[in-house]
Amino acid sequence: MKLRLTFPKESIHGTIRVTGSKSESNRLLLLQALYKNLELNNLSNSDDSRVMREGLRSAGGTVDIHHAGTAMRFLTAYFAAKEGAEVLLTGSQRMTERPISILVDALKSLGADITYAGQPGYPPLRIRGKRLGKSVVSMAANVSSQYISALLLIAPGLPQGLELHLEGKITSVPYIRMTLALLEEIGAETSFKDGVIRVAPLPACAEKVLTVESDWSSASYFYSIAAICREASLGIESYKSDSLQGDSVLQEIYKEFGVKSAFSDHQLMLEKEDAMQVPERITLDLADAPDIAQTIAVSCFAKGMGCHLTGLHTLKIKETDRLEALKQELSKLGANISVTDNELILEPGGTIVPEVAVDTYNDHRMAMAFAPLAIKVPVIINDAGVVSKSYPDFWNDLKALGFRIEEV
Repeated sequence: MKLRLTFPKESIHGTIRVTGSKSESNRLLLLQALYKNLELNNLSNSDDSRVMREGLRSAGGTVDIHHAGTAMRFLTAYFAAKEGAEVLLTGSQRMTERPISILVDALKSLGADITYAGQPGYPPLRIRGKRLGKSVVSMAANVSSQYISALLLIAPGLPQGLELHLEGKITSVPYIRMTLALLEEIGAETSFKDGVIRVAPLPACAEKVLTVESDWSSASYFYSIAAICREASLGIESYKSDSLQGDSVLQEIYKEFGVKSAFSDHQLMLEKEDAMQVPERITLDLADAPDIAQTIAVSCFAKGMGCHLTGLHTLKIKETDRLEALKQELSKLGANISVTDNELILEPGGTIVPEVAVDTYNDHRMAMAFAPLAIKVPVIINDAGVVSKSYPDFWNDLKALGFRIEEV
């Protein structure tokens, strides 16, 4: 599906309800599989959460998680610790190119039975679930936090719990703290000090109803829309002022673009007036929130601002190499941009080229991050259906806000 986007107005007003956080949903779905008396509300309707649910229902055979990287990491740990399970865990072609040896090695050191069915170090994986008798493991800290969270999520179900030693500088700490907070919410005892995380065993948990907060990564696209418009008053639901999600740092970052955030009950209000003078460039370390880098880069380009974004090394192993994808697509639109393995540098100024067809590389965030540019010039989004990975209602929500969207 190829879509052409335009926006005929200078201001934007409205209210949108965003699906539950994919990050929270997938963590809680795994915990619900371990503790059957947990009830979950406002789960994400994303493809990633759907395949996570389907995978957790499987006891054997082939489990195909397609493009869902979170599901691959979490299910690797889940099946490794599920006694009697025998599965071939696989995914898309891109998934077979995304490394997983750090997690596999850690699980094997705990006693897991995992072998590579293809290239060593990469999916697909053959997993024979068994009781993991060991409880102490070490892991490099500067890796995807999903490897760390995968171990932590199975930890309360292990006979002796888990003591995880993280070596080096820790990446995406908010996502680790989210996992620990959710564990504590179901009654598990945890600690995180001096690079060592401990999770005590939890043989059973009390009946509990947990409500998933809406997704802050998805909120980033509405921050971008508000920033690019001349004026904006947008309500997005359902959010918490004390969010567990690292991407809630959007509230501070988008002050630089003139967007103010306020909460009313569970509604997040975004207000923008055109009077504020934006800086020529911004510098941000996004090591704790790398998923919003694409949105911020496009926001800066649309406003004629420069940016220097660092802490982005995990973007190389996402649905695509997101840094190279950003360089390719922003260059087509007229940007002066350079990237390394860890950073992105966008020069201020430049004219936005209209009617450019943006390639999305099987990456939902590429499609959604570039959509707000339609406020400035007509934009074409290739393979626009890829948004279903995390936000299936995205295009309908943009239409509700006044965007004109047509298939081409």
